[in-house]
Amino acid sequence: MITQQLLDTALKGLDRLGFRLDQYGITGKLNRHNLTAFIAQEQKHLEGEWDSIQVRFDRRRSQVEGVLAAFEARTDPLVKPLISRFNQLRGASGN
Repeated sequence: MITQQLLDTALKGLDRLGFRLDQYGITGKLNRHNLTAFIAQEQKHLEGEWDSIQVRFDRRRSQVEGVLAAFEARTDPLVKPLISRFNQLRGASGN
């Protein structure tokens, strides 16, 4: 409730300021409607930027996962015999 009162007071002040500036011929573009439109436009702009960052992040993560998968695929034939030999030795020493 208090938030709504503060918002109404701020918008009335903005309207008064816009009216006074308009009387002096400074600007006719300062009012609650233009402010709301500007805020909505900036909100959409920021949402677009966030989506762009998310896409770039997901793309990089996918590239890293692809490189890791390729690395694992290439090293697997080399490492498997070593791991099995190590496990044999470990099993033999554990008995």
